Amino acid sequence: MAFYVIGDEQGDWTVLSVSGELDLVTSPVLRQRVHDVVADGRHSLVLDLSEVFFCDSSGVGVLIASRRLIRSCQGSLRLILPAQGAEDGSHVNRVLGALGVRRLFDVYADVEDAVTEQAGPLSA
Repeated sequence: MAFYVIGDEQGDWTVLSVSGELDLVTSPVLRQRVHDVVADGRHSLVLDLSEVFFCDSSGVGVLIASRRLIRSCQGSLRLILPAQGAEDGSHVNRVLGALGVRRLFDVYADVEDAVTEQAGPLSA
């Protein structure tokens, strides 16, 4: 399956919609896209991972590195990890939970909630 990262602007937020497998081969693509967004001066970032059906440790590493980069710029990083998704929910959500790093991220059910300041993140 192909791996895609598609960018969009929604108000003050940059939304990167990711689909496919986030693994050793594809994670450098996402890492570069996040760096490009920050280099362009955009420090409010939403990563929509609702279409990611597999994530390995290198993918998790990119998410943690992205969090660190955005925080160093006093920015905000929000993840879209819907409870309902493929057949049994978000694979990335389960991986982050199993590794104990899910609590590091502000997680939202959809992009609309993530870019709306009144909406709060989902509990870990």
